[in-house]
Amino acid sequence: MAVFKNQVAVVTGASSGIGKAITLELAAAGAKLCLLGRKLDRLLAIAKIAEETSPQVVCYQLDLDLDEDIQKFKTSLETDFGQVNLLIHSAGVIYLGEVKTASVEEFDWQYRTNVRAPYALTQALLPMLISCQGQIVFINSSAGLTAKAGVGQYAATKHALKAIADSLRWEVNSLGVRVVSVFPGRTASPMQEAICDTEGKAYNPHSLLQPEDLAATVINALSLPRTAEVTDIHIRPFLKS
Repeated sequence: MAVFKNQVAVVTGASSGIGKAITLELAAAGAKLCLLGRKLDRLLAIAKIAEETSPQVVCYQLDLDLDEDIQKFKTSLETDFGQVNLLIHSAGVIYLGEVKTASVEEFDWQYRTNVRAPYALTQALLPMLISCQGQIVFINSSAGLTAKAGVGQYAATKHALKAIADSLRWEVNSLGVRVVSVFPGRTASPMQEAICDTEGKAYNPHSLLQPEDLAATVINALSLPRTAEVTDIHIRPFLKS
């Protein structure tokens, strides 16, 4: 079903994991796609798949940590599409480490990618989103709700991202814009594989949430009639007995 026919979706982190799965679901639902990332070759590989169902896919190589790149993208988006209906924040990074040893530089890196970048991109695109009465999705993490040992820096950035989403929702709901935060548990992805390697644990993707599970959930929330708004989605792997 072309649920998002004639709608323009901007997706960060589209080249792998949850972002990739959401991209392909949006394509299947008829959305036009703007894929953002640092590595153009990886974006083009996903675009090739998405083009099988999406009416239009454009890749934009940029660094979301750079304000000038965001402004250039905004100008290109206005020229190429003239609107944005869906903004999906799926890009993110993680560094594991205890407070006593984790460097401030690693904290800054996570802050810029996990907090500042989505804030700046949202701010840049907000006038167009308001004009279209669009929707914004923040892919957060279960760490954005509960911080455990060894993830203090990462969890802090995700708590901050929740605060931004919550405040934004109060600011734009009256203008017709919906905002949803998604808090997934451990999900099969390259990031999770790297985490397991750091922790010295075996990576068993079949015991984890699948990216497609998240994508289906997000698409369902975005497809709801405008009489409803999903604000927070908590989803975790199903622990079979």
